Amino acid sequence: MAAVSTAPAPARTTTGDALSVWPATTTEQPHGRLLVGGVPLAEVAESHCTPVYVLDEAEVRERCRTYRSAFPDAEIHYAAKAFLCRALAHWVEEEGLGLDVCSAGELELAVTTGFPADRILLHGNAKSPQDLETALRLGVGRIVIDTPAEIARIAAAVGPGGRQKVMVRVVPGISAGGHRKIRTGSDDQQFGLSLRDGHAQHAIARIFDQSSLELTGIHCHLGSQITDVKPYLVAVRRIVGLMARIRDSHGVTLPELDLGGGHGIAYRPGEPALDLTTLARKVRAELAGSCAAAGLPVPRLIIEPGRAVTGPAGVAVYRVLAVKRTPTRTFVAVDGGMSDNPRPALYGVRYAPRLIGRGSSAEAERVTVVGRHCEAGDVLADDVPLPADTHPGDLLAVPVAGAYHLSMASTYNLVGRPPLVAVRDGRARLLVRRETPADLRARDVGL
Repeated sequence: MAAVSTAPAPARTTTGDALSVWPATTTEQPHGRLLVGGVPLAEVAESHCTPVYVLDEAEVRERCRTYRSAFPDAEIHYAAKAFLCRALAHWVEEEGLGLDVCSAGELELAVTTGFPADRILLHGNAKSPQDLETALRLGVGRIVIDTPAEIARIAAAVGPGGRQKVMVRVVPGISAGGHRKIRTGSDDQQFGLSLRDGHAQHAIARIFDQSSLELTGIHCHLGSQITDVKPYLVAVRRIVGLMARIRDSHGVTLPELDLGGGHGIAYRPGEPALDLTTLARKVRAELAGSCAAAGLPVPRLIIEPGRAVTGPAGVAVYRVLAVKRTPTRTFVAVDGGMSDNPRPALYGVRYAPRLIGRGSSAEAERVTVVGRHCEAGDVLADDVPLPADTHPGDLLAVPVAGAYHLSMASTYNLVGRPPLVAVRDGRARLLVRRETPADLRARDVGL
């Protein structure tokens, strides 16, 4: 299992690191049989057709527990934008995590399935009136203020007799993350309020002027796919410095510091991942040291993992539709693509698909796995080894598909989004059904 976020993986029935990025319950049997959670992936494909997402419930729960163990005195909030469904909300709650959401849709799904609203944070750099109205109506625990305009809007909506807990998202001026499009801690981007130009300090002063708002702490999120601990330590120092200035200027000691998430995971064997144990140890030490130097009590820490909880727990299964050989490349086309996984096109992410469901003694050849959509950029995996006898009808499985796959899926070319099946202890159950042509037609109400 990747070093980022779980306890040591159980022994697998294979050697080497071929399955190092697969769920810990993955077992490999003769004739290409690959099982996750005790369930053969080929059987899931036959029962639910392809493409299909498979999510290992035991892996998700174990990763939640590992975060609780690594940060025993912190609040851990699962970042729902990575992926959310009703069953997952139940798993997260049962494992003692809170939730952070970015929309009324995510919030309502969680609360209507029984997730306690007071354990939810609402994020977003451009929250709609509906987002805020829903958050206040359902009693969300905290709203993270991202722009000065939200201060008056939230205060007015709460009214003079109410009280809403809020945090302020600050930009600490740190560039970190796996791709420029997912770096959110640096200045001159759309998220948060800058420390450097004073916007964060000005917003905090305005919040203190609103009797209906209770500022509980400072929030920051540096980006995604961060594999180095150092950016988090710099962020802690800068935020503690801000908290000391708030105390000196306003006489208020804030009780919470939210360090966000963005914990990087490996998508292919050998790739780097954030070491959670090291992160927890060094962040705790830095927080204690910085607070001692500033004469502040140590605030309650909040951590928001998303991808590191569900990403390695998911597998996407496709069926090969065509194999095309050109003088320079071999293309293996599958029945999914950028509509169920836009990340390679967006961020250049690379995956490690493998043939499942049958054995092969053929030599491996380097191929490009492409999708079914009318875009030259619809590439799921470039320059990857597959058996040279790969042919239409074969099944390919892609690991690390539990985050930012179904949550970012679209209906491009009017192709319905795939189903999601949970596996555990040899049983499979459908959590999210396949989107059908009838579903798509039902939305088209014009003539």
